[in-house]
Amino acid sequence: MIKVGIVGGTGYTGVELLRLLARHPEVELLAITSRGETGTPVAEMFPSLRGSVDLKFSDPKDAPLAACDIVFFATPNGVAMQQAVQLLDVGVRVVDLAADFRIQNIAEWEKWYGMKHASPELVAEAVYGLPEVNRSAIRHARLVANPGCYPTATQLGFLPLVESGCVDLSSLIADVKSGISGAGRKAETSSLFSEAADNFKAYGVSGHRHLPEIQQGLARVAGGGAVGLTFVPHLTPMIRGIHATLYARIAREADFQQLFESRYAYEPFVDVLPSNSHPDTRSVRAANICRIAVHRPQEGNVLVVLSVIDNLVKGAAGQAVQNMNIMFGFDECTGLSQIPVLP
Repeated sequence: MIKVGIVGGTGYTGVELLRLLARHPEVELLAITSRGETGTPVAEMFPSLRGSVDLKFSDPKDAPLAACDIVFFATPNGVAMQQAVQLLDVGVRVVDLAADFRIQNIAEWEKWYGMKHASPELVAEAVYGLPEVNRSAIRHARLVANPGCYPTATQLGFLPLVESGCVDLSSLIADVKSGISGAGRKAETSSLFSEAADNFKAYGVSGHRHLPEIQQGLARVAGGGAVGLTFVPHLTPMIRGIHATLYARIAREADFQQLFESRYAYEPFVDVLPSNSHPDTRSVRAANICRIAVHRPQEGNVLVVLSVIDNLVKGAAGQAVQNMNIMFGFDECTGLSQIPVLP
């Protein structure tokens, strides 16, 4: 058994972590923090956890985080970079679900996130937590930067094509839609039911924070060359789910269906569907699965890849638990075998 702490447990990723970890056979939940809800029973705020989580929220300064084997930061951007170093110094391993350690170029990170980085020395050490690419490095990591939800769906969809060198890397297009929970559990006008329901819109077209993260990841698997990517996120009137429609111009012929099937044949959480399939977000709801389908419309020179995930699971908390399993030598699927919820 390992002792686990969560910093920032009142958001959607925090409660999703609790849902997954509460049934993990190798985990003892030791602490969950919230300055605003200190002393409140977790199950009082999240009744779905009654009978499964008996903890109360604690103040971060009083929580026994240093006694944990691993601590998850389910906090806004800018928090983990302030607090992770103290935990690492006493031997606690850290998984950050925010963006503090994802982008290796500090100046680029500061430009996109609008703040000065407090721990640039840790950025070079942090391992990007996409298991399908970095499994070996994750196994030995002290600090894991859990990928964003858009970057997870987009990179997994493009990965086999970029690795094989069979598409033009100068003109990739990612047209990606997310459910409302991707905006977090906070009061904002744009997230109100009367604003978001019965509505569909693009946002961040001129630039989104996840763009440099996706480009960095794809450039790494491409061997370090530049990747030209047009990334357009959209907000959809659903609670959970991400649907990425990805476009790539063919540079070299291949059996593209076989390329994807071979690349992901031994990946427990990537499901390549048969030819001409159309994965939908409900097929992955509440599960740590990415489902992918490959299309070549009219046998033309453009491939269309469809990639769907649950933004709170494979796009956040589930992937974080997957990384934890790898870090501590557990079976990668432990605690993550949930079947998607339907309807």
